[in-house]
Amino acid sequence: MRAWELTRATAETLSENLREANEHLVMATLAAEKLEEAAQNAKHRQDEFLAMLAHELRNPLAPIRSAVALLERIDTVDPRLTTIREVVRRQVEHMARLLDDLLDASRVTSGKVTLQRQTVKVSEFVDQAVEMYRALIDTQRQHLTLDMPVSPMYVDGDLTRLAQIIGNLLHNAAKYTPEGGDIALIARPDRDKVVIRVTDTGSGISAETLPHIFDLFAQEERSLSRSQGGLGIGLTVVRAMVDRHGGTVTAKSAGIGAGSEFTVILPRVRKAAEGAKEQTPKPTFVPARILIVDDNVDAGVLLSMLLEMSGYEVKVALDGASALVAFEHQRSQIVVCDIGLPGMNGYEVARRLRQSRTAGDPPLMLIALTGYEGPEDRQRALTAGFDHHVAKPVDFDVLLKLIEQAAISRG
Repeated sequence: MRAWELTRATAETLSENLREANEHLVMATLAAEKLEEAAQNAKHRQDEFLAMLAHELRNPLAPIRSAVALLERIDTVDPRLTTIREVVRRQVEHMARLLDDLLDASRVTSGKVTLQRQTVKVSEFVDQAVEMYRALIDTQRQHLTLDMPVSPMYVDGDLTRLAQIIGNLLHNAAKYTPEGGDIALIARPDRDKVVIRVTDTGSGISAETLPHIFDLFAQEERSLSRSQGGLGIGLTVVRAMVDRHGGTVTAKSAGIGAGSEFTVILPRVRKAAEGAKEQTPKPTFVPARILIVDDNVDAGVLLSMLLEMSGYEVKVALDGASALVAFEHQRSQIVVCDIGLPGMNGYEVARRLRQSRTAGDPPLMLIALTGYEGPEDRQRALTAGFDHHVAKPVDFDVLLKLIEQAAISRG
């Protein structure tokens, strides 16, 4: 074969190989795109499932929490009832916390968490975190030591999320520390940083698990009893929230049985010295007419009992159409309305109530009390005409404070 014929044959072979390689590359790219699309669809379905799961589980938790609040306000001479009440309260709070962790894990991995930033005093969110888990720590007869500097420290962040960060670390420490063990929370300024350490004398973390302790669903191997519970989500949420605040979080442990130490470092901000705040007297009670709209009969009845015990005139409606009629008869000043109602949903109820108002009508407060608690749900509620969006199962004291403020401002 002549040289030029050999060169041509080689070129044709090379061209054929390149064409086949290009076809394979195109097919691989299309396959990758399909896989990415399938993964995105699966993630979307997962988020929708978690949101619906949280909603369905929050609804039965709401009346249980209201029942606990009622028991706290009813005098009893039988100490067993007090014990039963405290057990139910702790378990409801535990369930609510698991639901929050599930939803937060989904949001932080998809970047859907929005921070409401402000200058926050460190002691404020630390105190909130301690208050959340004080009962759990006391029940287990653990010793909590707080070591805070006298001079206030400040960070730029979301008060609720910062309290969640420290609260998750305290809960983690309490969960894995035996009865009678020690937990310490130490906060210190370090030039332009705030350093917060949570230490415990608990079960510790193995060297194999330690590098993965903040990964989603990562947990140290426990006994088959799973007495500590948990989903392996809380520390993932901690890391994501600390990252969003421009900080870092690390974990240390000398091994199994040697306790643990978690360190959160946040950027510190300066704030001018605050003047002494005047003590404002607690406002006197102002009566108000309240309408509760909820298709969960137990939830509506128990919440109405709580509000009546607090001195308010209360009516309950089980659907949107009944709510509009009851509103006209009662001339309600405050409406606490569920969203997932049969027929006419809560958004439509709020819109119709707002549309029915005239210039001479007294002010009206609308509170959405719902199992749908994502940022998009909150925004949709405000757009529909609600003044506040509160997730089930609500802490009754939080709801009562909202109602008291509304009654005073409209009284």
